[in-house]
Amino acid sequence: MLPALSHVDSWIFDLDNTLYPAKADLFGLIDVKMGEFIQGLLGCDPQEARAVQKRYFMEHGTTLSGLMRHHGTDPREFLEYVHDISLDRIAPDPELNAYIRALPGRRLIFTNGDAPYAWRVLDRLGLGDAFEFIHDIHACQYVPKPDPSGYRELCECYAIDPCASLFFEDMARNLKPAKAIGMTTVWVNNGSEAGHVDAHPDFIDYETHDLAPFLADILKN
Repeated sequence: MLPALSHVDSWIFDLDNTLYPAKADLFGLIDVKMGEFIQGLLGCDPQEARAVQKRYFMEHGTTLSGLMRHHGTDPREFLEYVHDISLDRIAPDPELNAYIRALPGRRLIFTNGDAPYAWRVLDRLGLGDAFEFIHDIHACQYVPKPDPSGYRELCECYAIDPCASLFFEDMARNLKPAKAIGMTTVWVNNGSEAGHVDAHPDFIDYETHDLAPFLADILKN
């Protein structure tokens, strides 16, 4: 293990575009479903629906948060609808999976998605039994990353010492609250939409474009 990370006993991973390549573009499929949902909700055309979707994502952290705040959307109805997608674009990466399983200590998922969808993705990736739990948007009371409350609740719920934790995330802005409470941070900079927004070295300890080689390097040191 890399000496600088020998203190880590909790390995916390974002899900989408972190445990699989951003080029798989599952969000492209989810985007279509979000657009359909917003069109039905607001009675608008596809162009207006997309503008609303992206504006809420940037202003509220997730499209869902904006819809809940401005339109009283039922979060479970929304999440069930938008996550009803094919996962054929992703597949197990045996090398990455082996490195994840080799990490000493606890392995956890912290996602702005919901647990049913996250378990489907993990199963498709061959990682369904590799993580102890999923801390999802329901557990965060629908207040998404990067709001600091979800990070505190994560640590309180599962007795995690943030100073002995490492957080992997493709959205740079979501690393800031993690660093603020003492977590070591890794930016998986692999081309996610808006992944670079608000990126700053003050809260990014490590940066990688490919998770598997990064894990290989820290494990062999």
